[in-house]
Formats: sequence, structure tokens, C-alpha cells
Amino acid sequence: MADGRVVHTADRTLSGRQLASLLTPPPEGRFGYRELARAVREALLDGRVALRLRLPAERELAQVLEVSRTTVTGAYDLLRESGYAHSRRGAGTWTALPDGQVPIALGPSQDPAGEVIDLALAAPSGPRAELAEALAEAAAELPRYASAPGYHPYGLPELRAAVAERYTARGLPTRPEQILVTTGAQQALSLVLAQFGRPGDRVLAENPSYTNALDAMRNRGMRVTPVPVTEHGWDTGLVDAALRQTAPRLAYLIPDFHNPTGRLMPREQGRELARSARATGTWLVVDETLTDMALDVPAPAPFAAGAGAGGGEQVLSVGSLSKSCWGGLRVGWVRASARVVTELTRTRVTADLAGSVLDQLVAVSLMRRLDPIVAARLAELRRHREALGAALARHLPEWRWTVPPGGMCLWIDLGRPVATQLAARALRHGVRVEGGARFGVDPGTHEHRLRIPYTQPEEVYETAAERLAAALEGAPGRFVDPALPEWVA
Repeated sequence: MADGRVVHTADRTLSGRQLASLLTPPPEGRFGYRELARAVREALLDGRVALRLRLPAERELAQVLEVSRTTVTGAYDLLRESGYAHSRRGAGTWTALPDGQVPIALGPSQDPAGEVIDLALAAPSGPRAELAEALAEAAAELPRYASAPGYHPYGLPELRAAVAERYTARGLPTRPEQILVTTGAQQALSLVLAQFGRPGDRVLAENPSYTNALDAMRNRGMRVTPVPVTEHGWDTGLVDAALRQTAPRLAYLIPDFHNPTGRLMPREQGRELARSARATGTWLVVDETLTDMALDVPAPAPFAAGAGAGGGEQVLSVGSLSKSCWGGLRVGWVRASARVVTELTRTRVTADLAGSVLDQLVAVSLMRRLDPIVAARLAELRRHREALGAALARHLPEWRWTVPPGGMCLWIDLGRPVATQLAARALRHGVRVEGGARFGVDPGTHEHRLRIPYTQPEEVYETAAERLAAALEGAPGRFVDPALPEWVA
């Protein structure tokens, strides 16, 4: 115990140079103790610095920042007094959050009146004409499969071949036996975690990251080691240090139009991370569900194609048709070695035996139309992104964001840590949004952020921005509190 509170041993240590690289320097260019405490606190709330991370020794940090040791001592004292750090004699000082600072989850249920604008789901509607055509083709093919039992644990051979061909065309030679078709990308990730992870195992994840992936890791009792993704992307030095210090069994990455920040990892960084993972024996689980959503740049090649000699052997690629086509189809896949695919299939059989033949036949048909479907989707998303940005700029000019080169979301900087309260208040004004804490590895971080997808029709955003502005001002709500799902996509 320290000051009556339970304390925990820090997961890992941050060096002085690593911490300095994550801090925003004061305008005058030199840290005083108050400015240093503020910078550490902001980095913690922004997710750049993780919880339960041992801070550098006072003397070491003072030397790196070129300030007096008294300055660092005063900053650490302020952090402890405000609840952002704990200390124990002989164990050092590590990051924390004040008591009670945790995100508030929205209650489950629905919006039967349809009055609430849902800006929490990054899930576009499906291409109706192409879906209708694909369904008609699938219905015509279905009788040919009806004479057999209908169980295909690996997936329909035709769909495995189609997915393999697309990987090959994108620069990663792939055989059908390297593909396992799953019920969406979420099942693919769950199978990988079940096959390669055990309760208590370390798994490295970006911070922030896709909330459903983080929940899947937590539900398996895995210990998540966070590495920050900031406005500037990834720091491969920090990722390498985290890999070497914790030697995680798995690392979950979203290198292509990262959810929620929209960042795109340069392929040289990908090669560096693959080398680091190979050195620590870490399997890289690469989520490529957003790879096709390249709005301002060419679509990137598969991560494993650029991993370098031997680097792709430890890469498990996860994808789906949910973003490019439609989430209601529930068709995803894992690309790995044939041996790993066989192991994953054994695990998959215990979960659901096999996927829907009809859905997979629809997917085969859509794969033949995928390029024009994606082209239309990108044009639509560009219009929606512009409409959302313009509406927010008119009604909430103090908010800031970097326009992402792809993906489906804006990662909004509110300028102050009010996201959870704003999300709760926004519901009373008829808008559902998700605060940044929902995407943080540690509860209470990213409180100054909102993730707002641009997957709604363009005409929705003006009204949504008006309602958000009213909620931010604290004006009386125009809608009763509807109970809405707390899950996001």
C-alpha cells in the first residue's frame, strides 16, 4: 500500500530518451516542473505513455531534458499528488490515473424511433445492385451444393481460391490452402487468439486500437502491452523496445489506415517491425480489413509482402469483405501458412463447424466484382469525409484533426479531456458518438478524442454537427435518452 492505495508493479520501464521523445515541449522550449508534469499527464491521457509504466529515474530524465534534478523531482511530486503517478520505495515511480477516471459505457438497447444519428459505427451500407446480382448468382449455384452435407470448415474451395488470387495480384503469392474462410474478421482474430494465446500471455497492441480486438484479448485473460500510435504514426524504436522487454506471444497491428487514427505505416517501418518480431519469436497478427480503403494514396501491398526474407512466415493476415462490401455478409479470412491454417481450422470446428455456404457463394460472386465495388466505395467515402469535415469546421471550429489518407474515420482532438461526458450528453441531443477512451488499451486515456466515422449519408453531418455543438455547450437535450448498443465497428 502507498497513501492507502493498492499499488502494482510496473509492467516495463521507459527510458529517459524514450519519454522525452513522447513529450510535447513547452512554448518557451525548456521545461519547468509544472510544464514537465503537464506534458507527462497529456502524454498519458493521449495514450502515448501507457499506464503502469515505470518512469525513468529522476537523474536520468534530468540529464536527457537538460534540466535540474529538482525540476524532475517537482514534476513527479505533482504527478503523484494529482493521481497520475504512484511510487514505492525501491520500486520507482510509475504512471497511473486518478481514482474514478474511467470511461462510462453506454447502456445496451436500441433506438426504436430512429431519431438518433449513429456516428459510432464505421460500417457503410452495402452496394445494393451488386448484392442483388451476387445473391441471384448464389441462389442459382446453391442446388449444386445441396446434395452434400454443406460443411466446409476451411471454406468453400472457390472462395479460398478467389481470396488467394487477390493476395497474389497484390504482390503476395498465395495458395488456396493458405486461406481459412471465417465468419467475419472478428472470428478470424478470435481463432488466432484461441490458437496462439493463453490466459496471462503478453500481447502487444497499438494504443489506440480497434476496441473489439482489445476486448477479445481481455476476454481471453491476456495482458496487453500498449505501444502508441500518434499523429505522426508509429515509433519503431518504442515498438522494438516493447517487444524486447516483454517478448509477447502475439502482436496485433493495423498498419493500413489504422483504426481509429487513419495512419498508414510506411513499408520500411513494417520491415523493421517484422525483424524485431522475428527476433523475439512474436507472431504478428495484421488486420487488413481497411486495406482497400485507400482514399488519397495507392492501395498498399499486403504487409507480409514487405516483411523481408523470412519475415512473412510469422505474419497472420486477417481480412474481410465487411468494409469493401457489406458487414451483413459476415465473410472474412486468415492468410497464413498451410500448417497454421490447418491448426486454426481444428479450433474453428469447435466454435461453429463451418460458415454459411450461401454467404460464401455470394462472396465468390462479389470477389469477381470487387474492383468496381471498391472504386465506387472510395468515391462515396471521399464525399462523406469532405461533408463531415465541412460540417464540423462550421459548427465546432475549435476541434482539430488530421485528414487521413484512407480508412473510414476522423480522430478528433477536442482540445480538452471531455469525450466521455460529451458522448453521454450527445445522446440526449440525438447523436451517438464514441469517446476516445473506448479505443484505449488503458481505461481513461484518449479522453480528449472522439472517433467519428464518415460512413453516413452526406446530408446527415450538418444536423449531427449542430447537435454535437449544442451538447458541448450544455444546452437542454431535444431527445430523451435512448438506450443504444455499446458495441462499435
